Amino acid sequence: MYKIVIVVFGLTVGLLASKYAEGIKYYDDGVYDKAFPIIVEEAKNDNKAAQYRLAEMYEYGHGTRVNHEKSLYWYKSAASKYATKRPEKAVNKDESSPTSVDVKLSYMENMKAGAEFALAKMDTDTPETKSLLTSLLDGDFFGLQPYKANYLLPFSYSKDKPNRVSSLYGSNLPAPYDTYGQNAEVAFQLSLKKQLTYDLFGWNEFITLAYTQKVWWQLYDESGPFRETNYLPEIFMAIPSSQSLDDSIGLKAVKLGFIHESNGQEGYRSRSWNRLYATGLWQWDNLFLAARVWYRLEEDRKPDWYYEQDPAYDVADIQAQSDGDDNPDIIDYLGYGDIKIDYLYKKHQIGLLLRNNFDFDDNKGAIELNYSYPLFNSPNTFIYMKLFNGYGESLIDYNVDVTKASIGFSFSNGIF
Repeated sequence: MYKIVIVVFGLTVGLLASKYAEGIKYYDDGVYDKAFPIIVEEAKNDNKAAQYRLAEMYEYGHGTRVNHEKSLYWYKSAASKYATKRPEKAVNKDESSPTSVDVKLSYMENMKAGAEFALAKMDTDTPETKSLLTSLLDGDFFGLQPYKANYLLPFSYSKDKPNRVSSLYGSNLPAPYDTYGQNAEVAFQLSLKKQLTYDLFGWNEFITLAYTQKVWWQLYDESGPFRETNYLPEIFMAIPSSQSLDDSIGLKAVKLGFIHESNGQEGYRSRSWNRLYATGLWQWDNLFLAARVWYRLEEDRKPDWYYEQDPAYDVADIQAQSDGDDNPDIIDYLGYGDIKIDYLYKKHQIGLLLRNNFDFDDNKGAIELNYSYPLFNSPNTFIYMKLFNGYGESLIDYNVDVTKASIGFSFSNGIF
C-alpha cells in the first residue's frame, strides 16, 4: 500500500511559477529596470525573499540608485519573522500552452524563489547562521543540494570488532569467523536532495526528494570488504510555521515524509523498514533543534524458524523468505523517534543526536556527538569528528550495542 501512496503522491507534483520568480529571472538576466518594480511590489506584500533581494538592489544600485538607508530598512524587514501573507501566483492569459523550455525555466525560477524564501524564513542575524544556510541553498548540480552531512571518515574505530552475519548461516558462525578482522574501518556518507516544487498548495511549502547512502568499509582488513551499506530514499514536504508559532516558540517548519531504509542484502543479512514521520524544526539564533517521531509501516512476519536462524533449514528455504519483515523487533532498539540538536559558534558546528525506546524495563537508545571545523578556512571542506554509543549505528547492527569514535572530513554540514 505504501508504494501506491508514494506513486500517487509523486504524480500530483507539478511545476508552477510565481510572480516573484518572474522578477528573479529579470534580475538574473541583468534586466534590473524590469525586475525592480516587481520585487518592490512583492516586498511590500510581505514577501520576505523579495525584501531580502530588494535590500541588495538598493545596496548595489541594481535597477535603482544606491540608497543605503532603504537597503538597511529592507534588510531589517527581511530579517524579521515570517509574515503569513504569501506571494500571488502569476497567470499569463496571453500565452498558449508552455513549451518544455518554458516549463524548465519556470521550474528553475520557482526553485530559486523558493530557496530565497527559505533563507528569508530562517533567522540569519548571525554570520555563522547566514553562511551555513546560504551554502546549503546554493546547489546548482542538476538542482541537487546537500541534505545531511556528506563525509569521509578514514579512521573509524569501534571498541569491539564488528559482528559478521552470513546470508545463509546468520550469526551462527564459529570463532574467529563470527567477527571482522579489524576494529578500525572507513566510513562515508553521501546525502543529496532535489526540490520538486515550491508553493504548490499555496502554503509556501517545499516537496523534496532525498537520498542518503551510508557505507562501512573494512579497508584495513586483509581482503578489505565493504561490510555494510545502507540506502535511504526519502520524500517529504516541509511546511513553514505560522507567524505566531515562530514568534512564540521559534518553530520554523513542520516536515512530513516517508523514508525507506534497507541494506540491499539477502537471506539472514537482509535488513529493511519503512516509516512515515513528522518532524518539528526549531531555531533560536545559532541553536537548531529537529524533533522527529515516526510510525513504522508493518510487514508480514516470516516463519519463527527464520528469526531463530534454525540450521535445520537449507539455502532454498532461506531464499524463499525474501518477502516479509526482516527485523520485527527494530522498534525495540531504535524507538519511535529521535532528537537532533546543532549549535553554531563562529566557525565551529557541534551536533547531538539522541534516541531512546522509552522502555524502562529494557531500555535501549543511542547518542551521537559530532563536531566540524573548516579545514584551512575552506568553505566546503571540514575536519569532522564523531562519537557514537548505542544501538542502530547501522542496519546490520541495529540490535548490537556499538561504541565508536571516528575522524575525517566532511564536505557539507546539515542541520535540518
